[in-house]
Amino acid sequence: MLKAVLFDMDGVIVDTEPLHKKAYFKMFDYFKIEVSDELYETTTGQSTINVCKRMCDHFKLDNSPEELVQYKRDIFINLFHSDPSLQLIDGVLELIQDYYNNGLTLVLASSASMLTINNVFKRFDLDQYFKAKISGADLKASKPHPEIFEKAAQLAGHLQHHCIVIEDSTNGIKAAKAAGSYCIGFDSFHSKNQDYSKADLVVSQFKDIQYSKIYNILN
Repeated sequence: MLKAVLFDMDGVIVDTEPLHKKAYFKMFDYFKIEVSDELYETTTGQSTINVCKRMCDHFKLDNSPEELVQYKRDIFINLFHSDPSLQLIDGVLELIQDYYNNGLTLVLASSASMLTINNVFKRFDLDQYFKAKISGADLKASKPHPEIFEKAAQLAGHLQHHCIVIEDSTNGIKAAKAAGSYCIGFDSFHSKNQDYSKADLVVSQFKDIQYSKIYNILN
């Protein structure tokens, strides 16, 4: 029985990934580390602190992960408020409203910081539709660990198997399945080199998972 939808944010609700990538690579340049696109793509869906810990270990930096995080976030915040390309992904607002109007509980479960989540929700007036928001940056484990979706289901007030997850990253899909939820992989042109093989359903347009269609699949 479908009761709740747990949304990822980056790449699903809003495409902040280009801004994150700009900020990360400016940070990489500042700390003089050469990160390939292939290595960067393996970090998709992970929290900033975990990405920075990985880079510190990989490149044996003397700097702390927290230093990298702060530098990257300062750049990202500037881009967030100045880059006009930041918009909601096509069709997602209509999908959110469709689910909300049909009585589903919506929870945001993102690896982004709560500051970034709140900035996005304020800019696009999304708080009215969501019961709760949770940031992976505040948790011990990062995707692909299931903790974020386990806690999101608790915040929704429903059993895990009554929740579906909408994700666009390999790590997010693994986390959703490990938590025990039905997972929809959103494969759009914003997503690069992600593995959707573990998703229960893969779509490239949100109109394919409107309430009437997804309800019939799951009930």
